[in-house]
Amino acid sequence: MCTVVIDVPHRAGEPVRLLAVRDEDRDRPWRGLGAWWPERPGVLGVRDDRAGGAWLAVDPDASRLAVLLNREDLSARRDDEVVSRGSIPLDAVGAGIPDAPLTRGFNLVEVDAHGAHLVEWDGFEARRTRLAPGTHMIAHHAVDDPGTPRIARWLEAFRDAGLAEGSEWWMPWLDVVEASTVDPSASVLRRDEHDGHVLESLLVCAATVGPAGVELSQATPAEPGTWDDGLIAGLRHGIRPLSSDDSGAGSRATASPRTAQ
Repeated sequence: MCTVVIDVPHRAGEPVRLLAVRDEDRDRPWRGLGAWWPERPGVLGVRDDRAGGAWLAVDPDASRLAVLLNREDLSARRDDEVVSRGSIPLDAVGAGIPDAPLTRGFNLVEVDAHGAHLVEWDGFEARRTRLAPGTHMIAHHAVDDPGTPRIARWLEAFRDAGLAEGSEWWMPWLDVVEASTVDPSASVLRRDEHDGHVLESLLVCAATVGPAGVELSQATPAEPGTWDDGLIAGLRHGIRPLSSDDSGAGSRATASPRTAQ
């Protein structure tokens, strides 16, 4: 559930590049990037309307971004003993997350102007690891985990593709995303049944985080979980630098997964 491809630069001062794919129930209401949390001034994100939290959160002024992926919870805690994971990205770009979160397990990718970390929480222990320079993939297990079919099949392809010059640096990676759809079992864009729910890829975000700030674009597939060329047009159209005054981002987003651009 969910996929992140991230490139950590080898040289100081260069930005981190990230492509994140959100997988969720298409009927669960959500909103695209916006300033949805007035109690957290300056923070933007992709909001889950059911629980009120975020899948991806950004503090542009601090050049911080965090994106959440589900992970198996190994604890025996009951549902009434845990809280929604949606606060985790919001806390991560703010004061930071607790050492022992009161949530189910997760992977959290944290990015700032100096690099990126992965936080792995399994319900018992939280491990925070700095990501080494290079291109990595993260899903619901460890970074670059070959036991995850889409990582085993496509990680080297993302590394070989590299990044393009300029604002459309993500184009070579999108070529790999499109190619991955030939094998649904290892596709980056997904349609999976999980715990009685059908989860589909609803949103693709491309982000640049570096000393110059944060630049982010987002696009939705015409049909969840499938490739279409509109993803290229959507990311291209949506490229823009973010700032804490960017409250207009929310006004262009809607709660409809098919139209949140």
